[in-house]
Amino acid sequence: MNELTEGPKEHSTLQIFQQLSPYFQGLGDPVRQQIIVLLIENESLNVTMIAESIPMSRPNISHHLKILKQAGLVQVQKKGTEMFYRLEINDVVALMKQLIKLIEEEGCLK
Repeated sequence: MNELTEGPKEHSTLQIFQQLSPYFQGLGDPVRQQIIVLLIENESLNVTMIAESIPMSRPNISHHLKILKQAGLVQVQKKGTEMFYRLEINDVVALMKQLIKLIEEEGCLK
């Protein structure tokens, strides 16, 4: 469908894709994907703990964590002098479920 014949469902689908865009960008790098997997397996981690599992410098890990935080995929909590990162994926999961439901309703998934 083009812009002229776009119906309400297509508009909703496009809105959800636009809302998901920052999440997709945040997940678009293999290092950030590794960090996400580590955070799935562990409730929260600091930069040093992540660097023990990913062969990369602490500044590089921090850079990737910053991108994940900006994308809304992780939250930071200060414990003493350390900053701990944990997943914050409830919003992205809810949006993905909405997108999948809309796509299924359109009959695109068989």
